[in-house]
Amino acid sequence: MDTSAPNLYGILIEFDHPERLVNACRKVRDAGFKRWDAHTPFPIHGMDGAMGIRVTRLPFLILGGGLTGLAAALLMQWWMNAVDYPFLISGKPLFGLPANIPVVFELTVLFAALTTFFGMWGRNGMPHLYHPVFKSERFRRVTADRFFIVLEARDPLFQLSKTQEFAASLGGVAVELLED
Repeated sequence: MDTSAPNLYGILIEFDHPERLVNACRKVRDAGFKRWDAHTPFPIHGMDGAMGIRVTRLPFLILGGGLTGLAAALLMQWWMNAVDYPFLISGKPLFGLPANIPVVFELTVLFAALTTFFGMWGRNGMPHLYHPVFKSERFRRVTADRFFIVLEARDPLFQLSKTQEFAASLGGVAVELLED
């Protein structure tokens, strides 16, 4: 990795049309870059495929969280009612599943929701309160009408001169070096 600058974060490429951005994303993906991102003011159909983003694993985490909540609720209620403090009333069983369904349901939903919340934060690297693109004057238009690709200097394929040439060949309006 040749950054040739001590605080270089990467290269910012600006586009003025979403179709140009999607085409450039395909080229970046096909070139083999792994540490890069696209920034847009609105969702663009086909962007995930163009970037080569795989399907999220979050649903499996949520399922695991829900099943953990289910098991915790059943175990907790069984322990409280049948082992720790058995309470015999007119021959009723110490543990009956129908009576425990509301608590099982609530803990399943609670654990799944907490797994969703913290799983999203963890998988997205949050909280991330600062990013080097915020220093760029050009990047301020990302919320209005501009589209950007950031090629990070920590990518194994990043070599400053070659990556600048590649970035210029993508058909963007401007190419800018980003410092960290």
